Amino acid sequence: MRLGIDIGGTKTAAVALDAEGSARHAVELPTELGPEAVVATVAEAAGRLAERAGTPIHGFEAIGIGVPGTVDPATGDVTHAVNLGVESLPLARLAEAALGVPVRVENDVNAAALGAAHVMRAGGGAPVASMAYLNLGTGLAAGLVIDGRVHRGATGLAGEIGHLPMVSDGELCPCGQRGCLELLASGSALARLWPGDGSAPPARALFDAADAGDPVALAVRSDFAASVAAAVRLLVLTADPELVVIGGGISALGDRLLAAVRGALLADGERSPFLAAARLPDRLRIVPRDVPVAAIGAALVGDPTAAAREEAPWPRS
Repeated sequence: MRLGIDIGGTKTAAVALDAEGSARHAVELPTELGPEAVVATVAEAAGRLAERAGTPIHGFEAIGIGVPGTVDPATGDVTHAVNLGVESLPLARLAEAALGVPVRVENDVNAAALGAAHVMRAGGGAPVASMAYLNLGTGLAAGLVIDGRVHRGATGLAGEIGHLPMVSDGELCPCGQRGCLELLASGSALARLWPGDGSAPPARALFDAADAGDPVALAVRSDFAASVAAAVRLLVLTADPELVVIGGGISALGDRLLAAVRGALLADGERSPFLAAARLPDRLRIVPRDVPVAAIGAALVGDPTAAAREEAPWPRS
């Protein structure tokens, strides 16, 4: 079995994959913040999952960790993981010392992209040759899987489309630019645009109000869907993936989100024969609900046969 751990800002999810790549065991626990606490969370998650799987930790064939922040895949060092209270952390080395086995570390969105490609492929049909994973969470970022390999770019910036300016005189982004896509199509954007009364997450509250006919909610939802559609358009026109899969917290909206974004893409196609020919709505999918794709991807990242995965295309055994 392979063990994958996804460390999020509030919770940590861990899964064990069997030889066929199916998730057999899973645990979830709160994430504690700070360098020492992050390593302790990794150890606790691994220990709980090993107990549930009935194997010692060294019985796992592979262990991988997905973590927010900038990751050096060669060393497993993590920097700028601000949501975890971490500025710099040699996570792979410290996790290996705590667990007594080799560990590989990857950025959480890249891990989720790899996991989503695995899940979408396993869901039936032909293998996914190339896929973009659009993470709509507190922020916005994308992961690219091309020929079964995570595409990181020259310095690891591939997929950071959340910081593409879309409005020249827009709001100031924490990155220092103005009008970035993340300010228009993310969980934090919705919390600002439609805070609601706190009884439901902003995304659900917005869509509920729009479904009930609230004219302001309808306008906000339309603008939001158009911004997400812009992200899909950017990914297709730069990487031309077979699929664009939406994940992250906002993906919990499911078919309602899919319908809104597909509607915006269809409207784009009606105005542009060029975009219509690209079949953008047909490429769009949403990650299956309650499937921990980031933890699954982390398990695949940790695979000791990862060299084959990084160098050879799908299909894998």
